[in-house]
Amino acid sequence: MPNLSIDPSWTLFLDRDGVINVRLVEDYVKTWEEFEFMPDAQASIAQLRTIFKYIFVVTNQQGIGKGLMSEADLANIHQNMLAKLAEHNPTLLPIIDKIYYCPSLKSSNDICRKPNIGMALKAQKEFPEVDFQKSLIIGDSISDMEFGKNAGMLTVFFGESLVLQEDEEKVDFRSRNWEEVIKLLLS
Repeated sequence: MPNLSIDPSWTLFLDRDGVINVRLVEDYVKTWEEFEFMPDAQASIAQLRTIFKYIFVVTNQQGIGKGLMSEADLANIHQNMLAKLAEHNPTLLPIIDKIYYCPSLKSSNDICRKPNIGMALKAQKEFPEVDFQKSLIIGDSISDMEFGKNAGMLTVFFGESLVLQEDEEKVDFRSRNWEEVIKLLLS
């Protein structure tokens, strides 16, 4: 297991659905009314703001590509999410530095769609100090873990889902919930 010696030069990448908010089974969060924060997510992400240089959200949003929601709908969800996170903010920094999303369908294999690293590369282009060797991704899917490994990041598998044996090498750390994330990253 890799050593986690995080300092203020590190970057945190967060998946959204299933990590920041409750994932809707066989559906997409299409409106703010359908968005529900995971337990302890707001306070935990605010706490992590104090130790990471940057925090980015990287989220596949193929509901747009399927025509189930618009980019304006997604912008409204993210605007409300950021406002709610700001209520827990102990610093003057924004809690989330930037949200990157990919509206493409899974079948498109678009460079922006995880497990491809287009969103990470875009973050690095806009924030040149981002070093993937000093970055980690927290996600709830193997696609998130592959995204992290493809970019050279450390990975934290979030949630209770089982990981197939052939995918174990993609997972550096596990956290079932935000309480465990905080113990892992702040201890």
